[in-house]
Amino acid sequence: MGRLLALTFAYLAYLVAIAIASERQQHRVQHGPCSYTFILPEVEHCHPLKDFQVTNILQRDSPPEAEPDTSQTKQSKAQKERPSWQERKLQSLESAMENNTQWLQKLENFINENVRSGVEEIKRTAVHTQTAAMLEMGTNLLSQSAEQTRKLTDVETQVLNQTSRLEIQLLEYSLFTNRLEKHILLQTQEISRLSDKNSFLEQRLLALEGRYGRELKGLQSEKQQLQELLERQSQLVGQLQRELGSSSLNSTLLQRQQAMLTDTVQRLLAVASHCNEISNMPKEEPLSFRDCAEILRSGVKESGIYSIRLHNSTQTVKGFGEPSGEHWLGNDIIHKLTSSQDYSLHVQLRDREGNEAYSHYDHFYIDGEEKNYSLHAEGFSGTAGRTSSLSHAGSQFSTKDRDNDRCTCKCAQLASGGWWFEACGPSNLNGIYYPASSSVVRYNSIKWYYWKGPNVIATMTTMMVRPANF
Repeated sequence: MGRLLALTFAYLAYLVAIAIASERQQHRVQHGPCSYTFILPEVEHCHPLKDFQVTNILQRDSPPEAEPDTSQTKQSKAQKERPSWQERKLQSLESAMENNTQWLQKLENFINENVRSGVEEIKRTAVHTQTAAMLEMGTNLLSQSAEQTRKLTDVETQVLNQTSRLEIQLLEYSLFTNRLEKHILLQTQEISRLSDKNSFLEQRLLALEGRYGRELKGLQSEKQQLQELLERQSQLVGQLQRELGSSSLNSTLLQRQQAMLTDTVQRLLAVASHCNEISNMPKEEPLSFRDCAEILRSGVKESGIYSIRLHNSTQTVKGFGEPSGEHWLGNDIIHKLTSSQDYSLHVQLRDREGNEAYSHYDHFYIDGEEKNYSLHAEGFSGTAGRTSSLSHAGSQFSTKDRDNDRCTCKCAQLASGGWWFEACGPSNLNGIYYPASSSVVRYNSIKWYYWKGPNVIATMTTMMVRPANF
C-alpha cells in the first residue's frame, strides 16, 4: 500500500510539474522513507486580494511595540503610509503561501479522489485478475485433475491387471500346493508302508539269520561229525588195505588148504559111490548166509569158513526177499511199472522211539538197464525233512559189483547195499538193519539224512508207488 501511495504521489507530482513547467521554485518535503518535491509558480507579479486573509500565516514572537513618541507619530504614519520593499515582498509571499495552501488543498482533494478511484480500479483489476488467475488456476487444476485421474485410472487398471495376474498365479500356486501336498501325503504313506515292510523284512531277516545261524552251527557240527566219520572210514580203509595185504599173503595157504579139501572131497565121493547107505541118504542143500550175524543167529557156534550170500546186481534187478517182510521189488519191474504211466512215490519212515514221518514225490520213475536205472523224482513234500533226501535226478543205481556212483570210494561197498548213491548221498534205505538196542551209528545202516540227521536209527522203511492221478 505504501508503494501504491508513493506511486500516486509521484504521478501527481509529475502532473504538477507539467502544469507549472515554466516555474522555477521547488520545495522538497521529507516524510519517512518518502520525499515530496513541490514546484511553485513565481508570485512576483501577482497582487494579493485586499480582503483576503491568510488563516495559516506563521506567527512569530515579536517584542511588544513601544508607545511612540508624540514627536515621531507623524513621521511614523508617513512611513506606514508608504510601504517598504520588504513588506511588499512579505505580502507577496503571504499571498503566494495562501495560494499554495489552497492549491495544495485542491491537490490533496484531487489526490484523494484519484487515490480512491485508483484503489477501486486497482481492486477491480485485482479482483478481475485474481478471478482470471483463479479461473486459469481452476482450469489448470481441472486439467491436472483430469490428467491425474487418467493416470490414476491407468494405474488402477494396471493394478487390477497385476492383481488379476497375482490372483491367477496364487490360484495356480494353491492348486500346485494341493497337488504337492497330495503327492507328499502319498509319498509319506508309501514311505510308511515301505518302513513297515522294511521293519517286517528286518524282523524276518533277523529270524532267518537266527535260524540259519542255528542250522549253520548244526551243519558245522554235522561237518565235524562227517570229518570224524571220514577219518574213521579212512582208518578203516587203511585197515582193510592192510588186511587185504595180509590176505594176499595167506592166499597161498588157502590155496593149499583148498587143494587138500578137494582131495578129501574126491576121496569122500569115491567112498560114497561104493556105499549104498550113503547114496540113499537125502542130500542137504548147501547153507548160505547174508552175513556173520545171520550165521550166528542160525545156531551155528563153530568157527570156520562159511559162504556168505551178498545182494548183487542180479538180485536188485530181479528182486529179493519176501513181500511180507524184507523185500525189494526189483529194478526191472519198477522200471516197467513206472514207465507205463505217471506214478508217485511215498516213503514211510519209523525210528526206534516209534516216531513216524514221510516223504512224498508227485512224479517218480526210473530208467531201464541201459541207463543203469537212473532215478527221477520231483514234487517233494512231507514231514521227513525240509528237503529231499533222495539223490538228484539222473543218479544211477550202484551195487557192489556194478559201481555207478560219482565217488572213487565205491559207496555200495561202504554202505553194504544197492542204492542211488550218486556221491554216497544222504539216503540209503537198503542199508543194514541194526536192532533198536544198538546205540552205535554205523555208516552202512539205514539212512534218511534230512529227517533227523546222521544219528537217526530207522527201524522200518517202506517205499510205495501208485498212479499219480489215483
